[in-house]
Amino acid sequence: MTTDGTGGAPARRRVALTGISSRAWEHPADRGALTALRELRGFDDVVKAFFGMWNERAFRLSYLAAAIRVDHRQYPRIHRLYAEAGAALDVPALPELFVTQSPWLTAEAIGLDRPFIVISSACAQQFDDDELRCLLGHELGHVGSGHAVYKTILSILTRWAANLSWLPVGALALRAIIAAMLEWWRKAELSGDRAGLLAGQDPGAALRLLMKLAGGGDLSQIDTTAFLEQATEYDGGGDLRDSLHKIRMTAWSTHPVPVARAADLRRWIDSGEYARLLDGEYPRREDDGLTSVSAEIKAAAESYREAFGRSQDPLVGLLRRLGDGASDLGEWAGGGATRARSWMSAAGDAATRAAGRTRRSGRGDASAGSDGADDDGTDPRGR
Repeated sequence: MTTDGTGGAPARRRVALTGISSRAWEHPADRGALTALRELRGFDDVVKAFFGMWNERAFRLSYLAAAIRVDHRQYPRIHRLYAEAGAALDVPALPELFVTQSPWLTAEAIGLDRPFIVISSACAQQFDDDELRCLLGHELGHVGSGHAVYKTILSILTRWAANLSWLPVGALALRAIIAAMLEWWRKAELSGDRAGLLAGQDPGAALRLLMKLAGGGDLSQIDTTAFLEQATEYDGGGDLRDSLHKIRMTAWSTHPVPVARAADLRRWIDSGEYARLLDGEYPRREDDGLTSVSAEIKAAAESYREAFGRSQDPLVGLLRRLGDGASDLGEWAGGGATRARSWMSAAGDAATRAAGRTRRSGRGDASAGSDGADDDGTDPRGR
């Protein structure tokens, strides 16, 4: 009898989560922001404006030309695991999947109209079946939530910030929007981790995946309990200097650090939510139209408050001891989804104007999408 890889109960047989909505795996802060963004008036027009600046067809052709498209003849092992992950998440039609040559453990969900997934050859070589199934489920989760659309927008805004760096006022405003979107994207990564776990339904493999992202492919001398102890020390160890270092490390990052992702996934499992979803207690896609924006934003606010109350970070502890100041900070953090909505609206207006200028000038920005993807791993650039 196999176990879940963490010393817990025996591993369950994978079940198909028929009709499951992406809301089931989305982190509350991610779900609140997504729900608010989808309700923006004219948002479809904004997405089309961005799409006009990003030649998705050309980008897909670059992978068709220089990567391996996975099917029953090419990488049949990965093809089988991909189908199993898709079956667990009840994906109606699997996006195209490519393997590209790279020594780094990376994976991406790319595209707006017809999203596709790319994983590195290192993933194919260093992840076992259970870990790879989890990774593929992570990327399917991004596709199901529509994350690639917003990440493409983020990449374009980042390019604008670089181009406008000589304008202090414009650059500061744009960087504030980017910082808000990066905070949302870090929560979207936590959503992807939960989708990966639901696809593989093996908590041990999900944690091993994060351990390999942190320390490489050889886990023969690595211990899950010790890795989670690192997460605890990262959260609460040190003094205020460490708190400031953590802010510097994460403020402009698209991904939470691996130990933080492992700790969040472990908390989600321990909360009982994961087991309830496997037992069939999950939102259905057919009910997505009934989603309440105000309810989702309230849930996002509550998740920030809970994180604030749970954190052992020295700076957060100091703010809690200040009493009213801590309460004010909790309220400010809880309003993150609402601010993301207003900031995205402003960014969308700017995008629409820029797209109009681009069309009038008769040229597009075909390279903007090269970063418009989910980079689920680490590389020497620190992405």
